[in-house]
Amino acid sequence: MTDTNNGPDGAPKFHGRRKGRPLRPGRQALIETLLPAIIIPTDGTDMDPLSLFDPPVEKVWLEVGFGGGEHLAAMAERHPEIGFLGCEPYINGVAKLLSAVDEGGLKNVRILADDARLLMAALKPACLDRISVLFPDPWPKRRHWARRFVGPENLPELARILRPGGELRVATDHPGYLDWILAHLIRAEEFDWLAESAADWLDRPEDWQPTRYERKSLAGRPHYLRFLRRGDS
Repeated sequence: MTDTNNGPDGAPKFHGRRKGRPLRPGRQALIETLLPAIIIPTDGTDMDPLSLFDPPVEKVWLEVGFGGGEHLAAMAERHPEIGFLGCEPYINGVAKLLSAVDEGGLKNVRILADDARLLMAALKPACLDRISVLFPDPWPKRRHWARRFVGPENLPELARILRPGGELRVATDHPGYLDWILAHLIRAEEFDWLAESAADWLDRPEDWQPTRYERKSLAGRPHYLRFLRRGDS
């Protein structure tokens, strides 16, 4: 594989769309007004995500690539005691989540309209209780496999920012990516797969809010994978 996830300056190289159709005036206004108020800074290191929320929250969950934000918004409304960090480079998806935040009066959501790897590098160790990566781009062509988010480059960083006992949730409906995810995560010494039976990865957990993409079932049957972050011992 000749692809790389980093540019010539060492910064993450982003692959994918950042913008679609022109935004409606109302959503464009939210990009200009609401987003700056809840944007996540990534210009430092060792950041405590609890410091981003006022009123205070008990713990923080991260969703990588939230798409249209349906899952994140629903979970934030259901759990006002938890702070939610969402990363999504696609500005149309960001605008849609901003609409849900605005309409729902959600005070426990913070957004990075950029690559999640920028946020991961800025966070202090063991600061998150849950990380969700739901239906990421499978990059099906072999020459693009290095672009897959759940893989050898990002798993050590995900393990670094997830506290021992925290949970990594991954969903995919792409058979090839499913094999890839399991191959890398089962070998990763920082994680334990929580599945005890087929139902544990074929049936959506009760507290797992479905996404719009999931409902469309574009590529096949969704699989739901849950991994526990092991302790340092």
